[in-house]
Amino acid sequence: MGTPTEEFHAFFEEHHAELARLARLMLGHGEDAEAAEDLAADALLAIWDRWDRVRAAEHPVAYARGVVVNLARSRIRSRIRERRRVTRFWSGRPDRTDGPDVPAVVDVRAALERLPYRKRACVVLRHAFDLSERETATALGISVGTVKSQTSRGIAELERLLAPREPEERAGPSGPLRVLRAGPVEPGAVERSS
Repeated sequence: MGTPTEEFHAFFEEHHAELARLARLMLGHGEDAEAAEDLAADALLAIWDRWDRVRAAEHPVAYARGVVVNLARSRIRSRIRERRRVTRFWSGRPDRTDGPDVPAVVDVRAALERLPYRKRACVVLRHAFDLSERETATALGISVGTVKSQTSRGIAELERLLAPREPEERAGPSGPLRVLRAGPVEPGAVERSS
């Protein structure tokens, strides 16, 4: 074991990419990759401020995931409040939304954004990060039973949201989970696929 600074540096090197990916999935595709990186950096700064306590914890990475999830929740709430203010201001203008051009990944991300926050967090942590129910419960500060029910309901809702319009398009129930496990699509890939 090295100094606390060396231990934190090793923790950072090992988990930064994972925490940034978690932030991207929690924030949704409405945010750019830089916003997710910023959120991961903010989470790691908060962890550094409490490093003595975090490094003594049984599962420091679970604590870190919880910090990312909580910061993402705060950013989402802030974004919603800002949208409401803008909507009130521009209430006379109709909203214009374009459907995604990129298949699977964009569709799954859009469906994830439509899930209530806790369901989204459970689905992302369980299936995109392959965390156990217990690890997910620890990261979110909820019971294992809640993780089970929220994950099950979240997956069912994703499947309903992603159900193809035509029967021959049906890809099977594992489609959303396969896409989540594949990891995020880099921003440039979305433009190239359009």
